[in-house]
Amino acid sequence: MAKLIRYAWFVLVINVVVILLGALVRATGSGAGCGRSWPTCQGLVIPELEGATAIEFTHRGMSGLALVMVLALAVVIWRKTPRGHPGRTGAVLSVIAIVGEALIGAMIVLAEWVADDVSMARAISVPLHLVNTLFLLAALTLTISWLSGADRLDFRRNSRITRWLALGGLALVLIAASGAITALADTLFPKGAGTDVNGVEHFLTELRIIHPILAVVASLVGWVVASRSERGRGPAAVALPAIVGLMLLSGVINVALGVPVWMQLVHLGLADVLWIAYVLVAARALQPSAATAFRLSPSR
Repeated sequence: MAKLIRYAWFVLVINVVVILLGALVRATGSGAGCGRSWPTCQGLVIPELEGATAIEFTHRGMSGLALVMVLALAVVIWRKTPRGHPGRTGAVLSVIAIVGEALIGAMIVLAEWVADDVSMARAISVPLHLVNTLFLLAALTLTISWLSGADRLDFRRNSRITRWLALGGLALVLIAASGAITALADTLFPKGAGTDVNGVEHFLTELRIIHPILAVVASLVGWVVASRSERGRGPAAVALPAIVGLMLLSGVINVALGVPVWMQLVHLGLADVLWIAYVLVAARALQPSAATAFRLSPSR
């Protein structure tokens, strides 16, 4: 089982790499590098690799590899675990999520919601894609937790904790979705751009401010809740405050530097790590044996 767990971690890391490559495609405007062609690139299995085509083709190749690895993980889990093992649930959810990733990616390419497209459809598809990505990372993370011996999540034992964790998860999803819209606006409308001849800003540029506001407010609320909690602290819980701090710092640096591509990737990578750590913390808190070890103390 130890080898299977290590492989599951490797699959998770590969999917994070794919996410970062996807951000690189968006940030460099390389989404049209393969043309309106999917799953081939410019109608070819292996196109001439240069410029935008090389970036987009690399992303597609890694995405295909990730899909195969998730499918292989699911097959092995079903062969190595007994009936009723929660790891099987995680495997199924992971497969559903990775297939969803492929389908959303195909839709974006075929509809040409790439490169310089500024349509409402693209503004919707980008955060939708990211939300499904978070679903994939959560499914893989829970699979690792279950393979490591954790029980199924118990949502009923402590409804108060469940509500707080659900609100925290929802806040992270909303922050990530707003961040995806902000990143798209930064790509399409660099600082100083985004207005028409009448001086009216494009709606994407007007939405930029939402992401930092949500991030700061959620961080403050999370700090207050965490300061009132009493729980068995695993490695992920200990690291969570530091990751949040790094996320906020990287966001400030990203804006101060004029949102360079490399800093966008750092910021997104930290966001993925934060989400994975949060899922691990939530999984630990929702264990049946943790019902009394994880609770909120009364207000002081």
